[in-house]
Amino acid sequence: MKKTLILGATTNPDRYAYAAAQLLTRYGHPIVPVGVKAGEVFGQPILTEKNPMPEAQIDTLTLYVGVKNQPEWYDFILKTKPKRLLFNPGTENPELAKLAKQAGIETENACTLVLLNLGQF
Repeated sequence: MKKTLILGATTNPDRYAYAAAQLLTRYGHPIVPVGVKAGEVFGQPILTEKNPMPEAQIDTLTLYVGVKNQPEWYDFILKTKPKRLLFNPGTENPELAKLAKQAGIETENACTLVLLNLGQF
């Protein structure tokens, strides 16, 4: 199973980040929800600090933060050092993708929900 950090996590069931947390949990992937508002999703607290987590050994960081709000998260993402960074629809960012690739992080423009449902996550 792939430990997955959900950046942009929320307790709002109408948001895709919430659906991703639900589906990842259902498929047995451990989640690390990170967002701007504290709360809890599927038994995990939503972390609000921007302290990098390299010790967490994140396989996939799935992005649910819009492009204009991403720069404030660049250091967090790059220093957390996930193996893979997924840009969900609407979060695609060539600048961040370039920085991630330079840091040795694989990048992919793909929908987490689709990948999970197709068994390609």
